Amino acid sequence: MLNARISGIASYVPDDILDNEMLSKMVDTNDEWITSRVGIKERRILKGEGACSSLMGTHAIKRLLDSTGTKPEEIDLLICATSNPDYRFPSTASIMIHDCGLSNCYGYDIQAACAGFLVALQDGKAYIASGLYKKVIVIATEMMSSMTNYKDRSTCPLFGDGAACVLLEPTEQEGVGIIDGVFHVDGSGLPFLLMKAGGSAKPATHETVDADEHYVYQDGRAVYKHAVTDMLTSSLDVMKRNNLTIEDVAFLVPHQANLRIIEAVAHRANFPMDKVLVNIEHYGNTSAATIPLCLDEMKGRLKKGDKLILTAFGAGFTWGAMYIVWDI
Repeated sequence: MLNARISGIASYVPDDILDNEMLSKMVDTNDEWITSRVGIKERRILKGEGACSSLMGTHAIKRLLDSTGTKPEEIDLLICATSNPDYRFPSTASIMIHDCGLSNCYGYDIQAACAGFLVALQDGKAYIASGLYKKVIVIATEMMSSMTNYKDRSTCPLFGDGAACVLLEPTEQEGVGIIDGVFHVDGSGLPFLLMKAGGSAKPATHETVDADEHYVYQDGRAVYKHAVTDMLTSSLDVMKRNNLTIEDVAFLVPHQANLRIIEAVAHRANFPMDKVLVNIEHYGNTSAATIPLCLDEMKGRLKKGDKLILTAFGAGFTWGAMYIVWDI
């Protein structure tokens, strides 16, 4: 029986750093306030001509192809998770396919907010397991600075830019690769985390621009409560379904939204923090890109056969957890 394994991983972050001291000169905040509340010291910001999500994604994909020795024409499918597409249409996937010379590749975007990478990974697994495609790239690329209001002290410290991707390939080896996933969505979360204008429900007008409604809006208290509960329960659910104990799991890899959320989930699940992968201090919340970015940065700590639990929560509300066995 075919399954999908992660055979390669790569990422890209911009060179420009926006640290807390620099941010304190833009808005009424300071390093102590930001660090104590969210655990972020700095974030990367994409600047310059041509800055867009596809630019970062293209860099990451080319690194992936190079590191795995894969030819561009060998890729069958590209699935892009992003809340920051270059355009409402065409898809950001189509732009990256062109820019990377993936001449035999189909592709599309998905929108699952910060949970997007896990949802795209589930899609990729299904294509591989069906036998329809043999080489699938799953990428998350997020220019979060494009939707961040740097006048809003409650949200502007949170977000950074970045991209990361994995290559999926078939395996017949039992107990390897993407084993299982649980996913949920609750549309009643709409008012708490959204961009209020710019869609068909509220098209762009002078009034919506003047009201700053084209930036991320977040009710932090409500989001915190749901994120902790939902990342915790989905992680425990996928572990229970696969008869996993804390001792069996090498690492918990949570969405990097807020260090306090990560610590709360780990504490309630009885995961010691040395078994939780965290890099939020240097990158902030890169939305769908946080989990693969963290995996790529921390891959030196991972060994073949390590059992990992990945979990994420995002707008929608949409959330879930996956059980994978590392095979690089």
